[in-house]
Amino acid sequence: MSKKVQRQPSLTESLIPIVFLIFLLSMNVMFWDDTLRGANQVALMTAAALSGILGLRMGYTWTEMREKIVKTIGTAMPAILILLLIGALAGTWLISGVIPALIYYGLDILKPKIFLFAAVLIGMIVSTATGSSWSTIATIGVATLGIGDAMGFDKAVVAGAIVSGAYFGDKMSPLSDTTNLAPAVSGTDIFTHIRYMMYTTIPSITITLIIFLIMGFNLHGGKPPEHIAEVQASILQTFHITPWLFLVPVILFIVIIKKMPPLPALAIGVLLGGIFAVIFQPHIIQNLTHITDNYAKASYIGVMQAIYGPTHIVTPNKEMNDLFSTGGMEGMLDTIWLILSAMIFGGIMESNGMLRKITRSILKLVKSDGTLITSTAVSCIFFNITASDQYISIVVPGEMYHDAFKDRGLKPEVLSRTLEDAGTVTSVLIPWNTGGATQARVLGVPTLSYLPYAFFNLISPLMTIFFAYMNIKIRRYKDDKENKRTASEAGNQPS
Repeated sequence: MSKKVQRQPSLTESLIPIVFLIFLLSMNVMFWDDTLRGANQVALMTAAALSGILGLRMGYTWTEMREKIVKTIGTAMPAILILLLIGALAGTWLISGVIPALIYYGLDILKPKIFLFAAVLIGMIVSTATGSSWSTIATIGVATLGIGDAMGFDKAVVAGAIVSGAYFGDKMSPLSDTTNLAPAVSGTDIFTHIRYMMYTTIPSITITLIIFLIMGFNLHGGKPPEHIAEVQASILQTFHITPWLFLVPVILFIVIIKKMPPLPALAIGVLLGGIFAVIFQPHIIQNLTHITDNYAKASYIGVMQAIYGPTHIVTPNKEMNDLFSTGGMEGMLDTIWLILSAMIFGGIMESNGMLRKITRSILKLVKSDGTLITSTAVSCIFFNITASDQYISIVVPGEMYHDAFKDRGLKPEVLSRTLEDAGTVTSVLIPWNTGGATQARVLGVPTLSYLPYAFFNLISPLMTIFFAYMNIKIRRYKDDKENKRTASEAGNQPS
């Protein structure tokens, strides 16, 4: 039996699964309050099935598509493992009192008028030092959200500020994996890449800080000082608060700065949280386990439950009870399910050539440097939507547009900057992307709720497109040649 001849998909065929997916996701938003609990997962798998059927009609075999799905899921496995550890970290940092302590002391230091501005700034500093937006949001970000909630700020606004600050460091830190990946794909070195990113990143973050500063002075948080004092009192009544608890985040940030990989670093954070819970919060452990006659047994069960399952700590302040609740690893399973569903959709779309067809059609529209850079930025966002992974949104457009940038005489740092401006920062804005799904679950704020306030992430791709069309800081090979010729002519001038 002869093998069926494969053919390339048409642009219409390639767009059908994406249009169908958008339709299903729109329906889900209309009918479900929480689409992450299954509706979006089924939508992604249904769209993947439609793409697979079209692929079979074009001559692609199920085995070929399955192999690509498995490979694509493999790229998401580090994110899935990190997600499980973040769930565990949230549990042990809650019962140890680390998160409550950060909120308690943060309410003393941060004032409502500058809180949103400070939330961005703190996220910038921590994420730049650690190189990880995920770790920053899961630790300092969760505490910052609690402080903002106690002050009366809308959680979506605070989450937008946290995400903006955290992704600044994810984009700019030499310790960040995406900051290393983008120049590697583009063909430049990391420090040239970082210096060149400053031209678009500094204006973007400056605008973001100004917006949040203005918002802070106008919103004020909405809660009087008496309310904040009540929140602090309820924390003191429930937890044993001491500065010693700060050792846990300090040690975690030190090991991350020392370039320890994320998985073992987070595992250390989980372990330290459990140890400090046993030492400083015996009453919390006994209340959670209802075991008062055997503290060793209660400690083991209490810490283990905080790692893998839901934990609810009741405080005198009912408004804070939702904040002092975590799902542990179990709470991350819906998000992992969503990521796996997104990887299945992206894997099938890539295996049958549909993603390539769409991106090649975009390339045909390139008529200038501005349209090339815009096309690259749009492609990065497109891959964040379809492939659902920020690494794919950097690698695939980087490889696809590399020769086009070179042919137009644009230096590789122009490409690497565009990949970060549009790929890294927009992953967190897509509800089913690994970035968006994770941060929505960690912060407890839906992606589409904080999206309008993630100003840095929204401004960055627009800024790189603006620079392209205004021809601002667009490096070309011919510029180097002209500079060398000018220097040579100057050196040959008679003295």
